[in-house]
Amino acid sequence: MTAKSTMTARCRCGGVEIEAIGAPIVSTVCYCADCQTGSRQIEALPTAGDVRDADGGTAYILFRKDRLKCSKGAALLKGYKIKAGSVTNRLVATCCNSAMVMNFDKGPFWVSAYRARFQGDLPPLDMRICTRSRPGGVAIPTDTPSYPGYPPALMLKLLTSGLAMWLRR
Repeated sequence: MTAKSTMTARCRCGGVEIEAIGAPIVSTVCYCADCQTGSRQIEALPTAGDVRDADGGTAYILFRKDRLKCSKGAALLKGYKIKAGSVTNRLVATCCNSAMVMNFDKGPFWVSAYRARFQGDLPPLDMRICTRSRPGGVAIPTDTPSYPGYPPALMLKLLTSGLAMWLRR
C-alpha cells in the first residue's frame, strides 16, 4: 500500500462513506473490555450486524485523524458512549446501524475505523491486543502476534505517526 492510496469504508446500505488517505498506522484486533462492551452495545441496535469477530475481538484499522474524512452521509453518523463521561465515541451510521469508527473527545491523533467496513485489498493484521480480556473459553488465532495488553510496538507506531502528523509529513 503506497502513501497516496485511498481506502473507502461504507456502511452496509451505502448511505455513509469514509475515506482514508495514505497508509494506515496499524491493523489490529482488540479484546479489551471497553471494545467488547461497545461492540455489544452496537450489535444490540435494530438491524445492526456483527461488530465483533467470532472470537470476541473487534477488528480496527487505525489512521491519523488528518487522513480520514466522511465523504458521504456525515449527518447520519451518531456517537455512542459506553458510559456517561467516557472519552471514546463509537460512531454508527444510523441508516443501517453499521459501526464505522471509534474516536476520542480529546487527545489522541488517531481514529480507529472498523475493519469490516472497508472493501477491497485490506492491509494484513499486524497484531491482536488486550488478549487477557478475551471472552472465557475463546482461543486466540495464531495468525499474527498477540499481546495481553498494549505492546511497545503499537505505542511506537502511534507515537511515530503522531510526530509525523505534527511535522505535517
